[in-house]
Amino acid sequence: MKYITLLTLTFATLITLGQNFSLNDFYTENQVLRMKVDAVFSQLNDTTRVGQIIVPSLGKHGKPTEHVAKLAEKGMLGGILLLNGSVTTFTAFRKQFDSICKANNVLLPIYSADAEPTLIRYKIKETTPVPKTNQIKTLKKVEEVANIISKDLIKIGVTQNFAPVIDASPNKTVSNRSFGLNRDTVTLFSNQFIATTQGNGIIATAKHFPGHGFVIGDTHKKLVYIDGELREVNNYKPIIENGVLSIMVAHIAVRNNDIYNTNDLPSTCSRKIVTTLLKEELGFKGLIITDAMNMGGVSSIKNAGVKATMAGCDMLLMPVNEESDVVEILSEMKINETYKDQIYQSVKKIIRLKICLGLIK
Repeated sequence: MKYITLLTLTFATLITLGQNFSLNDFYTENQVLRMKVDAVFSQLNDTTRVGQIIVPSLGKHGKPTEHVAKLAEKGMLGGILLLNGSVTTFTAFRKQFDSICKANNVLLPIYSADAEPTLIRYKIKETTPVPKTNQIKTLKKVEEVANIISKDLIKIGVTQNFAPVIDASPNKTVSNRSFGLNRDTVTLFSNQFIATTQGNGIIATAKHFPGHGFVIGDTHKKLVYIDGELREVNNYKPIIENGVLSIMVAHIAVRNNDIYNTNDLPSTCSRKIVTTLLKEELGFKGLIITDAMNMGGVSSIKNAGVKATMAGCDMLLMPVNEESDVVEILSEMKINETYKDQIYQSVKKIIRLKICLGLIK
């Protein structure tokens, strides 16, 4: 893919656009970076633009390799979640899919993993042993663990970690995956984990917004509810202020809350939660990704992918049917100019991150 039409740019501009960026540049006001994003965006069509929103999974609990390969060939993916495997198998996947994307002139994917301290031993075999999240008791140890995990992820080629969990610990699906119940400790340790991760050139992802710690039930199986006050939203304020690049939204509905009631929809599909609360009130300008779209809390909702993007989510993790989501989003874009502009902004955000990660030179 020729990301920049050479005949339309001056030599000086070409030199400038060749500048390298890092994750530290993502939130900066940078005209050169913006020009580079626009240049890449202009070389995509609407199908490959929408394709950037899609994040299928590979691995033991993911989609068949052949299926994801076809999506890659068509430019219908922006990232790949490496789900349950080993350093060896995931490194091979990364090399294989980089080759597929290059051969088909499509943008390289952002490779992600659930590399929380508690889960990494199960999700990625052959990684360096680290204590579970709830066993980490000092900032120095947080930094050490985040560096160890990042080193293993860099070895594979993973550039986004779906960690840390900043939920409180009472819910049993969170439990030992959290830094605990004390909010000050959770935010302090989470900020250290994020800063260390992103300092290693890997996107950190705070989860599960707006808070999974005090709900009853498991979103993997069904829709669960925050009943009343959003008790964990304040955990996100210092995380956002300190520059986290990505936040994952959970399939949790809100009821008995006059301001943020989601009307029996998961937060992922609620504009009140994603746009009004997270973007506007909390001021988050980074990448918003859904929790897995094949989970019981959302999978039964018709046109869930469109609804989640309408709510303000930038990327759809593990859609049930990726191509159907692309087609449905494209159809809505044709009749809804405001929605089309919103999708374009999400795609430009993804491209900007890929440039800052060095995936686009």
